Amino acid sequence: MAKIAVRVVVSVTALAVLSGTGFAWSAKVDFNNGFNRSDAIGADAPHSLGGDLNILLIGLDTRRDQNGNSLPKDILDQLHAGDSDDGGYNANSLILLHIPADMKKIVAFSIPRDDYVAVSGIPGYDHIKIKEAYGLKKADTEAKLIAKGEKDQITLERAGREAGRASIVSTVRTLTGVPIDRFAEVALVGFYHLADALGGVDVCLNKAVDDSYYSGAKFPAGPQHLNASDALAFVRQRHNLENGDLDRTHRQQAYLTSVAKSLKDSGTLTNIGKLNELMKVAHKDVVLSDGWDLVDFAENLGSAGSISVEFRTLPVLRYDNINGQDVNIVDPAAIRKEVRSAFGIETPNTPARTPTSTVDVQNAGSATGMAGKLSAALTEKGYREGEVGNRGVTSTTTTVTYGAGAEADATQVAETLGGLTPTASQSLAPGHIQVVLGSDFTMPAELAASSTTTTTPSTQLTPTTTGEPAPDSGKPLTTSIGSTVPCVN
Repeated sequence: MAKIAVRVVVSVTALAVLSGTGFAWSAKVDFNNGFNRSDAIGADAPHSLGGDLNILLIGLDTRRDQNGNSLPKDILDQLHAGDSDDGGYNANSLILLHIPADMKKIVAFSIPRDDYVAVSGIPGYDHIKIKEAYGLKKADTEAKLIAKGEKDQITLERAGREAGRASIVSTVRTLTGVPIDRFAEVALVGFYHLADALGGVDVCLNKAVDDSYYSGAKFPAGPQHLNASDALAFVRQRHNLENGDLDRTHRQQAYLTSVAKSLKDSGTLTNIGKLNELMKVAHKDVVLSDGWDLVDFAENLGSAGSISVEFRTLPVLRYDNINGQDVNIVDPAAIRKEVRSAFGIETPNTPARTPTSTVDVQNAGSATGMAGKLSAALTEKGYREGEVGNRGVTSTTTTVTYGAGAEADATQVAETLGGLTPTASQSLAPGHIQVVLGSDFTMPAELAASSTTTTTPSTQLTPTTTGEPAPDSGKPLTTSIGSTVPCVN
C-alpha cells in the first residue's frame, strides 16, 4: 500500500521527468490539482532544514472509499481481503522517506505496523500498535461528532479520516524524532487500481509460499510476473513467513523497486494515454498533504539524474504479548538515533564525559515508578541523584531543562533519552538538570539494564530471555530507481 504512494509520488511523477517525458503545462496543472488534499500535518508543525524533505507514505487497510462507502463486490473479490467491515482503518504500511537537498541518496525506513509505541490525543490509550493510531483517532473523532448531532456519513468519514491522518503523522514524528514535511495516503483499493493500470509487476521469491487462506498468496520460488490481484496478495502476506511482518516490509521495499523498473522499462511514461490513465487512478485513490507541488518535486528529482535508494527497517527489540495482542517492543531512543544518523541529521558533538550535574526527575504521564527508575539509572551513569517525584499536571512530551553550568551534561542526558532538545531555565538551580517524563517516555534500552525492578513489557525494555532469536530486520537494501528486482522471503 505505501508502495502505491511512493509509486505515485516518486515513480509516476519523478520517473516521468527522469525518463525525459514530462507533461504539457496544462497537464501538469491538472495533475497537481486533481488530488484529494489534507492539512493534517498542521501549519505549525516542525519542518526539515536546508532543503531536505521527509515524506511519510501511508498505506491504509480499509475496504471503503473516500466517502466511507463499501467497495463493489467484484473489487472486494479481487482484493481477497474480506468485506467492507474487515480491516478497519489500520495504517498497515508506513514508510518514512528522506530526500536530502543534495539528492545524493534517498533513504526509506519501513515502520513495522505492530511496533508498540506511545500515543497522545486518543482517550483511553497511552501505548498502542502504531498502525492503530489512525483508526482509533478516527473512531473517537466520529463518536464526538455524532454526540453533537452530526448524522451525515460523508461529513463523519472525512472528518474522521482527517483526524486519523493527523494522529498517524504525529505518532510517527514522535517515534522517529524527525520532522514530516509531506505525506501521501493510499487505501487498499488504490493499490489494486494502480497495479492493474500498470499491468502487474515483477517480483522474486527466495522460497515458494502458500498463504491461500489469509492473503491469497500462493507463488513458486524465483522471479515471476504478478497481476494486480496477486501483487496485492504478495505485499499483504505475513503468515507463514520466517520473520512475519518484518518480511512483509521487505516485500514492500522490493515492490517499490519493481514498480519503478516497470514504469521505466514498459514505456508507460512515454505513452500519454497510459500516463493519463495512471493519473486518473491516482487522483481517485491518493490523498496528498496540502502545499505539495508534485511537478516541482519531480523536476528537482529529475535534475539529479540516477539516484541511489537505500531501504531500511526500523529495529525491533523483541516480540511480546500485551493485553492479548502480539506486539513489537521497540526502543524509541535507539530508533531516533538510527533515523537521524541515516538521514544525515547532525547530532550534538558530545563525547563521553564524567557528569557533575544533579538530575531531578518528575513523572508527568509516564508509567508509575518510572521517575525513580530513570533517576537510579542516571545515577549509575555518574550523575548526581536529585529529587524524584510526580508533577501535578500531565504532559504528553518528555522534556529536559537545565540551570547555569549544566548545559553540557543536559545535552548528554537529552541525547541518551533519544535526541531530545534541552533548554535553559533560569528557575533551576545552578548545576541542576530537570527531566519531566511525559506519556511518550519509554526507558532507553541502554539505561533499562541499570534498573533491577521488574516492570511491565511496555515500560522495561530488557532483552528477551526466552532463548528465541531477536527479530530480523534484515540488511539495508540499496538499489536505484529502475534497478533489478531483489529476491525476498
